[in-house]
Amino acid sequence: MQLSKKISRKRESLRGSIKGTNKRPRLSVFRSNQHIYAQIIDDSNFKTLISCSTIDPEIKNEIEKTNTCDASRLIGRKLAERSVEKNIKQIVFDRGPYIYHGRVKALAEGARDGGLQF
Repeated sequence: MQLSKKISRKRESLRGSIKGTNKRPRLSVFRSNQHIYAQIIDDSNFKTLISCSTIDPEIKNEIEKTNTCDASRLIGRKLAERSVEKNIKQIVFDRGPYIYHGRVKALAEGARDGGLQF
């Protein structure tokens, strides 16, 4: 199934406007029907600094279902813990093509609860 031109343009314009730097890396979110993935990326060096998802073995044991807001909130908190250990406290939030609602919003709130500032 091909995406319409309107949707693909929207994705490109959002991607082009959000960039992570060395001081403020980008928190990128990918949401599928079953799982949620989050990465903290330094776009100036093209490196993924930290990643976390519902398929990580240590997180998978803590949750029953992987496609809930509670699981997303836990991913946000774990990602914040890992980033604070590496002295990353300020980030830029990149929600991608997803609306800031539901699981994406829960992940962002969990990251804020864990100590990240956007």
